[in-house]
Amino acid sequence: MNHAADRPANRLAGETSPYLLQHQHNPVDWYPWGEEAFARARTEDKPIFLSVGYSACHWCHVMERESFEDDAIARIMNEYFINVKVDREERPDVDQIYMAAIQALSGHGGWPMSVFLTPDGKPFWGGTYFPPRDARGMPGFARVLTSIHDAWTDRRDALMNSARELTEHLGAAGRVPPSEGELDSGLLDHALKQLERAFEPKDGGFGSAPKFPHPMDLRLLLRLHRRKGDDHSLYMVRHTLGKMARGGIYDHLGGGFARYSTDNEWLVPHFEKMLYDNALLASTCIEASQLTGDPEFARVAREIFDYTLGRMTDPEGGFYSTEDADSEGEEGKYYVWTLDEIRSVLGTDRTEMFARVYDVTERGNWEGHTILNMPRPLDQVAEALGRPLDELRAELDEDRAKLLAVREQRIPPGKDTKVLTSWNGLMIAAMADGGHALGDDRYLDAAEKAAGFILDRMRGDDGRLLHSFKDGQAKFNAYLDDYANLIDGLTRLFEATGRVRWIDSALELTDVMIAQFFDAEDGGFFYTGVDHEALITRTKDAYDNATPSGNAMAATALARLAALTGRSDLEDLARRTIQSVRLVLEKAPTAAGQSLIALDFLLGRSKEIAVVAGANRGEQVEVLRRIRSRFLPHAVVAPSAPQGEDQAEAARIVPLLADRPARDGKATIYVCENFACREPVFADRLESALGDG
Repeated sequence: MNHAADRPANRLAGETSPYLLQHQHNPVDWYPWGEEAFARARTEDKPIFLSVGYSACHWCHVMERESFEDDAIARIMNEYFINVKVDREERPDVDQIYMAAIQALSGHGGWPMSVFLTPDGKPFWGGTYFPPRDARGMPGFARVLTSIHDAWTDRRDALMNSARELTEHLGAAGRVPPSEGELDSGLLDHALKQLERAFEPKDGGFGSAPKFPHPMDLRLLLRLHRRKGDDHSLYMVRHTLGKMARGGIYDHLGGGFARYSTDNEWLVPHFEKMLYDNALLASTCIEASQLTGDPEFARVAREIFDYTLGRMTDPEGGFYSTEDADSEGEEGKYYVWTLDEIRSVLGTDRTEMFARVYDVTERGNWEGHTILNMPRPLDQVAEALGRPLDELRAELDEDRAKLLAVREQRIPPGKDTKVLTSWNGLMIAAMADGGHALGDDRYLDAAEKAAGFILDRMRGDDGRLLHSFKDGQAKFNAYLDDYANLIDGLTRLFEATGRVRWIDSALELTDVMIAQFFDAEDGGFFYTGVDHEALITRTKDAYDNATPSGNAMAATALARLAALTGRSDLEDLARRTIQSVRLVLEKAPTAAGQSLIALDFLLGRSKEIAVVAGANRGEQVEVLRRIRSRFLPHAVVAPSAPQGEDQAEAARIVPLLADRPARDGKATIYVCENFACREPVFADRLESALGDG
């Protein structure tokens, strides 16, 4: 993008956010979010224009190019407004509040978000993307600005009343009304009916385009299948994941999923890649592989992790946030191909087969180019051609590697290299589970390195978490999902490695999360801590969006920690948290997948598995891998601590390990239900001891 770098930099030049820095040479007199902007608005009696986006947002780039780089529009903005730019990934608290305002005003939301506020931060009007001039049935941004200025000048009282009423609505909407109903399996049954109703049978997924992956709902369906033996639950998952993994939403050369599909068939993605999507979908694929034994799901999870290690990992260990949809100013340019381009790399003979498998034609399937996708599963293609499947797969692997090497010579999309605690927690959990499930220690090593980075580099002097890290600086008080996601990731990392540091840190952060965020009066957790910056309202995060809700992840982490440590106080908090959002589970279960996963865990017959190393520690690792090859949604695993660590401290924190010695020098497995343990077994009897999970 052309940022006219010859212009003097504005106040955003001092920020670390790549999104804010993209606007540092706009002619707009931008402020970052903060008291300086609000003080000036009060002094000059001007409304605030709040623009919220993120670095991988295609339409954010479009609005910048069309409007914020336009000198005439910038003059209007600077004369009539105090202009504030926010990276939604750095300030999800601000984004949540004002996105709720936009949705209340217009019935829909999205980014870029454009909101007009009073000098004390109350919203009175807004929208999302605006073209610079009237077009496509939308008012031009220049006209919007002058209309808002006229209303502020001539109809101030009406705007202030609107701002007051909308702020009152946001305060009420940010809380879930209490529900005294039971937390029982009826809520899970109801959720299944709603997911079946929303399921799109032809191409999988839920609802119509644009289609999002819904990983929490897919993971819930796996549990409902296990709980009820319902074949259709499993079919919905297999059909959806299969269609997605073969579709254009998946990067068939480099691995990883784009954020969503613009069509029903999963063909044309919005090409940006988000760390959180890939963490959640990797976890989903691992669980689908565990339950079905289908190696395709394991392959996709492995490719997601390899993509993350290759392109989204900081040298210090943290995982980066996003890759843009655009390169060289064009959406998707990095990812698409022509038939001639592929022929020049693979040659005529190999191109013929590759094109048949990956839907490559002279005409293309998107704007004269081809988005690689697989209309049919590879085994069906191999059968139709009379080719051995393994031989065809190996040939295509070679071809994809050659094309990837050529693609990597192109100018890549922009990358947002900030490290976010919440999203890193999701990937740490995925790699902790995936390391053993896929039999690859690289993923465990990466998860441990990321966890160590956050604990060592992303905490304040008081030991509390910080939300974002970029250019050597950790910033912003952590939010509820930072704590909840990281606690869950650390807990799963302990279950994979037995290292005391991870479970000890998880419990330490749990104490902070409860003290800072828990609502002792009504249950559940606020999104911001008690001493966080005062905003116009303090909300509770009860609904899943692209990521699990903060309350759902808090309940998930608390329930899992309770099962490992035997602490009933943590289980009680988990139940109170789910009870506080019970009305969401009842009225909108398709927006509560993670809360329902936590409920399923709480209602299930818990299984606690201690794996105590014998003389050969490699035997313990092999047992852990065999356990993680199984789908055990109600089980927690406690490995004995690695050699050289404090075994007594591990047993103090996790009583499941107390008085559980290895026998006969062999790896010994203790399988317990509700802390009543059966006779220990060796590795040769593991499967019978685990039962059906």
